[in-house]
Amino acid sequence: MTDTIAAIATASGNGGVGIIRLSGAEAKAIALELTQRQDLKPRYAHFTPFYEEDQHVLDSGICLYFPNPASYTGEDIVEIQAHGGAVVLDMLLRRVLALGARLANAGEFTERAFLNDKLDLAQAEAIADLIESSTEQSVRSAQKSMQGVFSEQINGLVDELTKLRMYVEAAIDFVDEEIDFLSDGVVENKIITLAEQIETIQNTAQQGRLLRDGMTVVLAGKPNAGKSSLLNALAGHEAAIVTDIAGTTRDVLKECIQIDGMPLHIIDTAGLRDSDNVIEKEGIRRAHVELKKADCILLLVDAREGKPDHELLNSLPSRIPLITVYNKIDLVDQEAHSKQTPTGCEIYLSLKPENGLDLLKKKLKQNMGYTAASDTVFIARRRHIEALTRAHQSVENALMQLQTTVAGELIAEDLRQAQNSLSEITGKFSSDDLLGKIFSSFCIGK
Repeated sequence: MTDTIAAIATASGNGGVGIIRLSGAEAKAIALELTQRQDLKPRYAHFTPFYEEDQHVLDSGICLYFPNPASYTGEDIVEIQAHGGAVVLDMLLRRVLALGARLANAGEFTERAFLNDKLDLAQAEAIADLIESSTEQSVRSAQKSMQGVFSEQINGLVDELTKLRMYVEAAIDFVDEEIDFLSDGVVENKIITLAEQIETIQNTAQQGRLLRDGMTVVLAGKPNAGKSSLLNALAGHEAAIVTDIAGTTRDVLKECIQIDGMPLHIIDTAGLRDSDNVIEKEGIRRAHVELKKADCILLLVDAREGKPDHELLNSLPSRIPLITVYNKIDLVDQEAHSKQTPTGCEIYLSLKPENGLDLLKKKLKQNMGYTAASDTVFIARRRHIEALTRAHQSVENALMQLQTTVAGELIAEDLRQAQNSLSEITGKFSSDDLLGKIFSSFCIGK
């Protein structure tokens, strides 16, 4: 990282102010040449002209200098605040590049901050998530991750795993001693506690992932059960065509809404039934594809028909949470209500007139672990969930080994794998391929 990088740090288009950011050993020298100044006072806003090569003034604005290591990247950083016209910024950037900088890659400023130990990988990802946040709750959760709330919990688990591994490996080294350190209950209790702690963080991280990515809810059911009407009711406008003709919906319809700050991706699908119509059969095939990718399935049932048949239930993926919605209760003189069943939850409502939709919204939030205005939720990504899942499985494997074979070497290996999985979250143990994939998703200039 000996070269100096530069990029426009503000969004494309015209604006009142635009920022060009430089980072690297030559950042200050380039800024001095650009401004024709003798020196730059650290963390001081210098109002100054910016000069072209022929000494004509290109623009004027503010120049800020942040010396290493107390900067975002840990290197010398210069920020040039000029007028925000696209052409002006492009001319300034070309001038900076001509003076010795090179154009930064996507996410390279944050990558340098990570490599210089200014932040860990979870915090770096939270910066991108903050920029992309679409709700107030996701902004607050991203801020928590940026401040290290998520990382502190992961580091705490890693510390406990390190101590436990030391204890287990010491027991292996002193196997000839009269005391069996692996059978005194201390290790078992610590492993059980670790598993519980990882599971707690998993649940919070899952909620954070939903705030970041949104929850995918797929509407399923027979034709004319009210799927499209429910989509329209949740969306608040007529997103889907609704008629009395069975099989009106032939393709997949998608609508994005928010419920109390939670992004919700609603997918309406073709009615599930046997059909000889080529177009309808393709719609049903696509419906099953979407059902397999859902976070939650809403099975719409006409309340007049009673319970859904076993063939329909068996056609749904068993591993995905299911909410059975009995629609048209106004036609059978029922009141709106909800109840828990051994196989999931049942909601009884009417869409025409609307009655009971609030019960469904409440259940959707509960079903995915959403808590409004939570102060404990941090932003999380799918890779974080996967790493926590692997860590939890490794800890469970270690507990099983302890309770069955009491094989110290196998227990130690499972605990090592758990520690590596957790360390992937913060970047203490990560492959170069993973780092490249993460930082390439950032915007240029960040």
